[in-house]
Amino acid sequence: MKLKKLALVLTGALVSLALVGCGGGDQAKQEAKVLRVGSAIDFAPFEFQDEGQKDYQGFDMDLIRAIAKEMGSEAEIQNIGFDGLIPALQAKNIDVIISGMTINDERKQKVGFSDPYYQSGLTMIVRSDEEAIKSFKDLKGHKVAVQIGTTSANMVKEMEGVTVTELNTPADCFMELKARGVDAVVNDRPVNDYYIKQSQAVGVKSLEDKLSAEDYGIAMAKDNADLQKKVNEALKKLHENGEYDKIYQKWFGTGK
Repeated sequence: MKLKKLALVLTGALVSLALVGCGGGDQAKQEAKVLRVGSAIDFAPFEFQDEGQKDYQGFDMDLIRAIAKEMGSEAEIQNIGFDGLIPALQAKNIDVIISGMTINDERKQKVGFSDPYYQSGLTMIVRSDEEAIKSFKDLKGHKVAVQIGTTSANMVKEMEGVTVTELNTPADCFMELKARGVDAVVNDRPVNDYYIKQSQAVGVKSLEDKLSAEDYGIAMAKDNADLQKKVNEALKKLHENGEYDKIYQKWFGTGK
């Protein structure tokens, strides 16, 4: 009788261990389906959050959710300051970065990039009564606002005779322009155009001159070739099935 009881106890223990093992596996599997995304949520129309809205919005936000879905995952998005994104990735606090990040040689030393998903360029906004600035070559001797840590900041700093003011967000740059603290704002063209359209800004104008063409990419750890492959495959699928065009049209008005 005692032997039967002992056998039942041992059997129950083994079953319990098996269930714990299965539960742990399911949990690990569930966690693996979360794609941890880092983004600086202050870069409309790519990433932003309207007052009263819980979810982050924008072109990048819709795109990364669609990419995660294609990968069989769910995007878990964290709001991180732009200059803290790459350190967060290197610390393995996030899996990918999508934040209007330009693919360049300096960043390639630190992270790996997906295939380009958007081509942008740098343009500028000036006050409506500004007559001395018509193109980038006219910026010499003027004050220019840029967002800290961006390609805009790096390129304007290289211009001879330009006084650069680095601020935290594009909105801060536009406020500084309207307050006459600077003579121009240099930023990515869609950001400048979106600002004028959405805010119905008066007293400012966007100039057509474009400083450069830039490719945006999704950043990930340099040694994570498997994730890079999966992201690129998902991005390609979105182009093929028309979902990318739908997202592009939603935010920029035309198909891509």
